[in-house]
Order: sequence, then structure tokens, then C-alpha cells
Amino acid sequence: MVDPLTSVVTLLQPKMSYTKIVTGAGRWGVRGKLEEAPLCCCVVLEGKIRYTVDESELVAEAGDFLLIPSMSTFSASSFEAPLESEWQSEPVVLENGEHRNGAVSAEADVRSLVGFCQLTSPDAALLLTLLPKVILIRGDARLTALVQLAIDEARSQRPAREVVIERLLEVLLIEALRSSNNAVTSPGLLRGLADIRLANAIRRIHESPEEPWTVALLAKESALSRSSFFQRFSAALGVTPMDYLLSWRMALAKRFLEQKKAITEVAALVGYSSSSTFTVAFTRHTGMPPGQYSKSRKNAGAGNADEVPAMS
Repeated sequence: MVDPLTSVVTLLQPKMSYTKIVTGAGRWGVRGKLEEAPLCCCVVLEGKIRYTVDESELVAEAGDFLLIPSMSTFSASSFEAPLESEWQSEPVVLENGEHRNGAVSAEADVRSLVGFCQLTSPDAALLLTLLPKVILIRGDARLTALVQLAIDEARSQRPAREVVIERLLEVLLIEALRSSNNAVTSPGLLRGLADIRLANAIRRIHESPEEPWTVALLAKESALSRSSFFQRFSAALGVTPMDYLLSWRMALAKRFLEQKKAITEVAALVGYSSSSTFTVAFTRHTGMPPGQYSKSRKNAGAGNADEVPAMS
């Protein structure tokens, strides 16, 4: 049985690119805007932090794990709302390497471990639409154990510390994604997988993307009427069943093309009866025909390093 979450994480190809300890003292606030931000995760070690991501607001406290798979605008602030003059564009880097928000000389009352993850998949933007915009997890024993390991490593001076922290945060990321029952989420794949009936249909899409799926057939897999399934799926994932199916097929198609598979073979693997119908769908969805996409990936360089926002 194909696990949809494993499928998505595998295609995202996450790799932790940057980590930092962020502290805060007194009243403070930091905000910014980034059109294409890397995936961000945050472990709150001490205190409370107010976050606003796009229009979603939440409070994260000690022991919480926060994951933001996609971000355009954000703000983070002390639990006590700051005055307008107390907002910053970025933290101050202290001599010990910590990033400080608020009063520089005062004792920190908020401490967090922040990591930014580079998604090396060329289709990351599409795949991120399958995940909630914000995930907040608290009270999860496995995550707590992993968080403690990350904290201990962050405070140590042992060899290869940065490498270990990066790997721990990558594991935390995956663990957070699959702990969806404990997650406070906006519509997305995790909410869909938490619904037992919808999960059946989602798994079937991932197991057999080549099948000629219709809303009626997927509704049957979920033991729901066509109308009930459509409404329930759309509300949980934020996209219609056919839009989800198309997004997944196109994500797989890109991967197959990168593996230098023939267009006719790729078309069959993702559920198209002919290479011409696949080419039309792929071109409409990505803005270029599959042959051109294959050439562009072959000629693509390593790419520019991700810009890291000043998030706390």
C-alpha cells in the first residue's frame, strides 16, 4: 500500500539548509514578506510567541513544534503585543551566535530553535499546495523526544554538531507531517488523511494514478455518495478531487521526465490514454510541453541559494 504522505515527502526532497537559535526579551515584533520562502520549522524552547502567517494567527508555547510549508507574509511577536515602534525587520545577532528580538541586554524570556528547509524538488511549489499553510503540534511524545535531542545537540560543542542538527530537524519535519491527528491545520493533505473515508480515496490515487479516476469512482472508494464525497474532500483539502488528482499526476510526470522516461511511457504511468492528450494537459498545467521540460531540467544548473527570511 502506498502511503500518500511518504509519496509527497519523497517528491519534496527536503534538506535542512539553515538553523539558528532565536531569543526574545521584553516586547518585540518582527515581520516580513517573501514571495518564495523556504519551508520553516520552529521548536519553542521557552516562553510564548505569537505568529501570524498570511491571515492565520496562533500562539506557540514551550514544547510546541511549528511547521510552515509555504509562507508569503508573516509576523512573530512577544506574547504581550508590541508597540508600533518596537517592531523590527530582523533580529540582532549576539556575540554567542543567538539571534535576539527585543531588548539586547536583558535576560531572554523566549527561546526557540528555527530551521529553514530547502525543498530540492523542481516541483516544490506545486507539492506545497497539498500541505496546510500552518501546522502546530503540541503534546506529542515522539516529537518531544526528538525536540530534546535537537536542543541538546544545539547546546553542545561536539564535532559535526551542525550536521546532526540538520538531520534531526529533517526527521522532526517528517514526524510533524505524519502526526496529523495532533495538528492544528488549515485545509490540506493532512486534514484529508485524518478523515478515514477520504484517506481511502487519497491512498487509491497515490497507489494507482494511472487509473481512469472519476469523482464517482473515488466516492465509491470512500463509501460516500458522489455529492457528499465531493463536498467533504473539497472542504478538507481545499481543492476538488479532480484538481488534487491532476496536481499529483503532474508532480509524478515531472519526476518521470527527469528520469528520462519516454513521453509515451510517462503518459501511461499517470493515466493518459495517449501522449497527445498528456502533452496538452502537461502544457496547460506547467506552461511548457513535456519535451521542453525535459530539456530545461537537463540544462538546469544547481540554482541559486535560498534566501533566508528573518523569522523567529
